[in-house]
This record gives sequence, structure tokens and C-alpha cells, in this order.
Amino acid sequence: MLDRAAKTFFHLLARSRTLKTLASKYGMRRPESFARRFIAGEGVQEAIGVARAVQNRRMHLTLDLLGESVTNLEEADAATRQYLTVIDAVIESGIERNVSLKLTQLGLDVDKASAVDNLRKILERAEPAGFFVRIDMENSPYTDVTLEIFETLWSHGYRQIGVVLQSALHRSEADLARMNALGARVRLVKGAYKEPKGLAYQKKADVDAAYCRMLQILLTDGHYPAIATHDPAMIDAARNWAREKNVPPDAFEFQMLYGIRRDLQTMLVNEGYRMRVYVPFGREWFPYFMRRLGERPANVSFVIRGIVGERG
Repeated sequence: MLDRAAKTFFHLLARSRTLKTLASKYGMRRPESFARRFIAGEGVQEAIGVARAVQNRRMHLTLDLLGESVTNLEEADAATRQYLTVIDAVIESGIERNVSLKLTQLGLDVDKASAVDNLRKILERAEPAGFFVRIDMENSPYTDVTLEIFETLWSHGYRQIGVVLQSALHRSEADLARMNALGARVRLVKGAYKEPKGLAYQKKADVDAAYCRMLQILLTDGHYPAIATHDPAMIDAARNWAREKNVPPDAFEFQMLYGIRRDLQTMLVNEGYRMRVYVPFGREWFPYFMRRLGERPANVSFVIRGIVGERG
């Protein structure tokens, strides 16, 4: 109940315009800022610097330009242009070519056709340059349209794209069968959004059980799946199932968020598994940051220590 209350509280904070304004002004100002624990910076060159450090730790990466729920087509166009700039900067830098994005960032709430056009613009620049583009999954009102857009692009020949499924949603196991039949690469997460009881499991044990069922299907029937979790129990479940079914370590990858469980990241790489670190950056970092705090109450004490000036 405490974890659920924390998630609700921080989701409310994420929607606060006042806090977002204050955070944008002060939250990333200093190199030791508490937000930099989870955010690679506000600009692409900062993110590329962090990405190089990730690669130096023998890990893979995906860059995510933070932003969601734009309210007009001008903002959507601006976000699209920003992503094209990111792609060019990644090409010039020589780091791994892998990015993640959200459809609401490209205008899905304003006009679906425009959002699809914006995504095509990004893919037309990214795919010939050897990028893989992951379409992130947002909360449940967007599940159907996200999968529909993904399937449309897939049918038009785009193959260097992937999608995300959340084990917290009741529907996700059926969606997984649908994506596996398509041949798509799936990133499996538990789900960071507060969802209604009728659509999602409310107990951690039920979310975990669904995650385990789905990771087993992905490891045996999926297409280079991404097991995205910081939970040691889920990591053990994946490793044990892969060993039992003779799934080689290079047939899948683990994924974790930048700044969380670096110890587990290092352990998995040392054991010969592939590890991808999700590297978020950008000026619109505050809602993402709040969701990370709500997911793991231990993160809150870290932030409080940073605010009061403690050093550990």
C-alpha cells in the first residue's frame, strides 16, 4: 500500500506546473544536482557524454529526448525537428545508434495523422543511418493507438522499430502474442503509470506474476526481446528460464534506467549478458523524474539527502 500511495503522490506532483517551473530553473543547474542521478542533462551533447561513459562500461544504450503530451502541432513539429537534430548529433558522435520516443511528444493528442507523419520523418532519417527506434508505451488510453500505429508502420516495411508492453495491464499478454506473431521486438516493463483497477493489476505480486509469464514467452518465442527491470527477482527469473530453455545470452538483453541499480548492471555485464541503459535527457525532464521517484521510495531519501547537502 505504501508503494502505491507513493506512486499516486508523485504522479500528482508530476502534473504540477509550479514544481515543473521551479525544477526547470534549479533542478539541473549544478553538476551534483539531485536530478542528474537520473537525467543525463538538458542538451544532446551532455547526453552523448553520458552515453560514451555507458559504452565504456561495456553496455549498450538508448537515448530518449524527454517530452510528452504536446498541445499543438507547432510543438509537435518542434519535437520532431529536435529528434532529427539528435539523430544527426549521434551520427557525428559515433556512439551507438538507438533512440526511444513517445507518440504524444509527436502530436498524437492533437492529430493522429500528423503524429504518424512526424514519426515517419524521424524513421526516414534514422533507418537508412542504421538506427533502431523504440516507440515507448504510455498509459492505458494510448495502448490501442500505439500498437495500431506500430503495426501500420511495420506493414509499410519499417523493421528497425520496436514497441513496449506493460505487464501491469490485463491485456498485455494478448498483445504480446500479437507482437510475437508480427515478428516485432518487444521491451517488457512492469509499468510506471497509475492505472484503474479494471484495466490493471493493483497488487505487486500480480504484476510480477504477469511479468514472469510474459518474459518466459518472450525468451522462447520472441524476437530479441528486452527484459527491462531493476527487480533482482525478475532478473533471476529471466536468467533461470533462459538457462532451462537453452536460450543463449546474446538472444536477448536486459535494460535498466540510467542512474538506477548500477550494481546490477555491472553484475549482468560481468556474467556475459547484454545490458542496455535507457539514457533520458532534455528540458522536459520533470514528469519523468517524478515517476522514477514514485516507482522506488528509496530514491526519495537520495533526493532529500541531495537537497539538504549530505554526501554519501
